[in-house]
Amino acid sequence: MPNTEILDAGTRVLTAPGATFGTDALLLARFARPRRGQRALDLCSGCGIVALAWHDMGHRGQCDAVELDPEASALCAAAVAENGPEAAHIHPLCADLRQFCQAGPQRGRYAFAACNPPYFTGGYVSPDPRRAAARHDGSCTLADVAACAARALQDGGRLALCQRPDQMAAVFAALCTAGLEPKRVALVRHRAGERPWLFLTEARKGGRPGLVWEPDILVETGVGYGPGR
Repeated sequence: MPNTEILDAGTRVLTAPGATFGTDALLLARFARPRRGQRALDLCSGCGIVALAWHDMGHRGQCDAVELDPEASALCAAAVAENGPEAAHIHPLCADLRQFCQAGPQRGRYAFAACNPPYFTGGYVSPDPRRAAARHDGSCTLADVAACAARALQDGGRLALCQRPDQMAAVFAALCTAGLEPKRVALVRHRAGERPWLFLTEARKGGRPGLVWEPDILVETGVGYGPGR
């Protein structure tokens, strides 16, 4: 049976082994989010936590939650149903983002996208295929994410992304190659002065160069942890 998590405004999120969520997904959802009626895209959505967190914060525009794992996508669909008609604007899509928005009419339909991608490019790989796919980039590289967002977003559309700090250069390179200009970045630390364990960035399709470093997000105290723009 799935476990149920309740977000701040009462939105229900369903999780199960292999389809859970962490603080990083909640930080991503709050760092940057679509305006209330904008068409949005949650890439690598897992159990749908980012799309559901946006809903919890008031987003009501169409939101497509793209996830490769059918079991995780099914959890998202079940959560949408449990949250009633108000959550019907969230559409779980079991699909491979590498093939998503390839056809001409599908391109440029979204104003906002977010992705909490697999973090690891090497090292130990879990023998559990679902866990391996969620944690390692064998089926979803940074370049894949950036290319998908570039296809899906309208000109001026935004992509929010989280990743490990040691991958920052690779993230910025992939974004810029795809025509997505990094505009905001924030480091996440447990305490002031400690080494960051995560960073968050927002890029704009076709944006001009100009990167704003925002205050650190301190998870222990909540400093800097508030609604995105």
